[in-house]
Amino acid sequence: MTYQKKSPSGGNREGANKYRLPQISKSTLSRQLNFAEINAAALTVLPSLLGRWLPDGKLHGREYTARNPRRADRKAGSFRVNVRTGRWADFATGDKSGDVISLAAYLSGNGQGEAARELAKMLGVNHA
Repeated sequence: MTYQKKSPSGGNREGANKYRLPQISKSTLSRQLNFAEINAAALTVLPSLLGRWLPDGKLHGREYTARNPRRADRKAGSFRVNVRTGRWADFATGDKSGDVISLAAYLSGNGQGEAARELAKMLGVNHA
């Protein structure tokens, strides 16, 4: 299958793609989310965030253990978050990931971008 596109002189060019990729301006690039910066800021206050998001949880050494609010979890134990690294897992379901943004997304049911924006706003990190 070939695409035809009018050339500036008015003729057709065989095989030229008629669709152009959007150009990304420098201002758009500067407004993109900096996931690493947001995660780093969130790690500095992670125990406080966990207290807000998972109020019935408890800190045991480096791990915050709580009931998983995304399922009918009757007691704490299988849902854990490492407060130093942000890694988290629900050992009963196999759900897991490695940072605070993914945890926020998982708990809220939002996508990673939306979770990052919310965290950035909450933490005062400049974002788009």
